[in-house]
Amino acid sequence: MTALITGSMAYDTIMVFHDHFKNHILPDQVHILNVAFLVPELRREFGGCAGNIAYNLKLLEKAPLPMATVGKDFGPYREWLSRLGIDQRYLREIDDAYTAQAYITTDLADNQITAFHPGAMSRAHLNQVPQDSDIRIGIVAPDGRDGMIEHAEQFHRSGIPFIFDPGQGTPMFEGKELLRFIELATWAIFNDYEAKLVQEKTRLTPELISDDVDAVVVTKGAEGSVVYIDREPIKISPAKPTAVTDPTGCGDAYRAGAIYGLLEGYDWETVGAIASLMGAIKVESAGTQNHTFTMEGFRERFYDNFGYHL
Repeated sequence: MTALITGSMAYDTIMVFHDHFKNHILPDQVHILNVAFLVPELRREFGGCAGNIAYNLKLLEKAPLPMATVGKDFGPYREWLSRLGIDQRYLREIDDAYTAQAYITTDLADNQITAFHPGAMSRAHLNQVPQDSDIRIGIVAPDGRDGMIEHAEQFHRSGIPFIFDPGQGTPMFEGKELLRFIELATWAIFNDYEAKLVQEKTRLTPELISDDVDAVVVTKGAEGSVVYIDREPIKISPAKPTAVTDPTGCGDAYRAGAIYGLLEGYDWETVGAIASLMGAIKVESAGTQNHTFTMEGFRERFYDNFGYHL
């Protein structure tokens, strides 16, 4: 009983500038911008939506199958996945490309300047949803544009229910393309901003989208989330983190929780609660794949937050 996770695998290089960007960027000179920031803090994290979701699903003791295109520099990430025991059979290495990577510089006000190189991710369409694995559920997470379109069609043709999760890839698609994703998908998950962008492009609110899928989830950060089923909202309370350290990757952790709940056959109130707790656990740690827990500890925290046992 497993899940196929289509999406990106990426390196995140995160640098911290010990000042404020605004002190070094002159507003009236942005047309000739030429700045350099000294960044004494630097860390390289394993990331990408498929990698992050797979990591979180493995913590929940499931057997994720990430499917992505990666580059010639993937060796360290591959070793990390091997140590975790995550199946890599659907990771295709592209010899003449680098793995997708983001270079993120953050100042003391948490403003960010990011450069993203898609690299091998742009060839995600070379992968195809397999027909011969015991795949119970899938997700189309942010990836190469053509790959996302083709994988949604392949999930549908294969009869595999899947989550449509456009994430930061939402701006790549026109209204007609988003409507096609919604037509094919079984469920959809957006954050609040993405839901508004989808509505702007399709003229469909989450309530209306719920006419075409089994459930629409809209996450609202620290305010929790809302699940729409047949236009009726189900409010999911946020779980309580012990600390707020780094929100990066919380959305992927939430989606892994949703996949786990769906695989286990829980109702959407419980699916949303599991997902909420996954996001809370992630926010307590820096980076996207550094948090950990035992299932016993997870169930205890679930009871503490929601008042009933899984």
